[in-house]
Amino acid sequence: MAMHYPRRTSKIKRARMFGFRARMKTKAGRKMINRKRSLGRKLTPSS
Repeated sequence: MAMHYPRRTSKIKRARMFGFRARMKTKAGRKMINRKRSLGRKLTPSS
């Protein structure tokens, strides 16, 4: 029996939805980034 291969979301679509710049667009996203930074996470624009 063949195994089901899950759909692969393109990296561009994923980045546009969950990426750094998408987070920076909203107030809540900026809050989240600052929260992670305060915990000591290194957040670069590429993440």
